[in-house]
Amino acid sequence: MRLIIDIGNTLVKYALFNNDKLLQLSKKNEVDHNYINQIISKNSVNSVIVSSVRKKIDWNVNTKLVVLNHTTKLPITINYETPKTLGNDRIANVVAASVLYPNKNILVIDAGTCITFDLIDLNKVFLGGRISPGIEMRYKSLYEFTDNLPKITFHSENYFIGKSTKESIISGVQQGVLSEIKLIISDLKKENEDLIVIVTGGDAFFFDKALKNSIFADQNLVLKGLNEILKYNE
Repeated sequence: MRLIIDIGNTLVKYALFNNDKLLQLSKKNEVDHNYINQIISKNSVNSVIVSSVRKKIDWNVNTKLVVLNHTTKLPITINYETPKTLGNDRIANVVAASVLYPNKNILVIDAGTCITFDLIDLNKVFLGGRISPGIEMRYKSLYEFTDNLPKITFHSENYFIGKSTKESIISGVQQGVLSEIKLIISDLKKENEDLIVIVTGGDAFFFDKALKNSIFADQNLVLKGLNEILKYNE
């Protein structure tokens, strides 16, 4: 058994894997060492991997521990000029993608607070990517950097052309994001006809629905990638 701990800005995810199968997933607001050791003892966990965006934590776990950073051994090659600044979630995403779709060129789109676009080739070489503001960040910036525009959050209705200020903002943000993603996919497919596109992250449902004929969706991609990295380091 393996325990995957993914520490984000707001939530901590605890995922229990048996080989490649996700058996259990729980979420908490904070790191709970007692809870971690309970999972380890009850499920005979042999190894643990931690991916964190928070400040350094002193770990007290009763088994082998891997804390993911730029020195961790990976089953892929990183072709990136600043590996120390490359996010753990981006690394985990492309690792998982390379295992799920071997011998393929893959674009991973992670739609959360930011939208990241990461490209890994059929030889398992990470080539780099893009970082763009996410949907909520775009809405928030329009509200905070203007005096008269209203505060809006994600909206289930889509408007290609807005007929009110609210509709115009929704169109500009949500259709703007879709247009950006469609163009990136189109440009990359010109160079990689067999390109696989995977979308993950909190807003994946929006893109999955809008682009369902051309992409695969996987909400647990980061967790699967961390499991693969832990396997590689065992």
